[in-house]
Amino acid sequence: MRKAYTPETAAADVEKTLQVLEGRWKLLIVFHLFGGKIQRYSELERLIPGISPKMLAQQLRQLEADGLVLRTLYPQVPPKVEYRLTDWGQALCPALDALLQWAEKRPEAGDPRE
Repeated sequence: MRKAYTPETAAADVEKTLQVLEGRWKLLIVFHLFGGKIQRYSELERLIPGISPKMLAQQLRQLEADGLVLRTLYPQVPPKVEYRLTDWGQALCPALDALLQWAEKRPEAGDPRE
């Protein structure tokens, strides 16, 4: 059964949800993992120019703690670590697609539809 929202509770829950994706790099990491892609740490470093190793590790840990990313550590030398989206993280794709479609409808400055 779906939760009933008031304007106040809806705003609060959306704000909490957006905090999960807050940060300069989280959405970029998520987009690189959509579609069931599995990426190693070094691949993500290469795919995201400008991110420091410390920041990548921090953002991945936060995404993992929030249940969006699954980290798999293979017991070998050197250690092999892979990242992929959880089912819940993958379910974010349609919401982000809808957000992109919404953004495309933004009227230009001076447009009479404003």
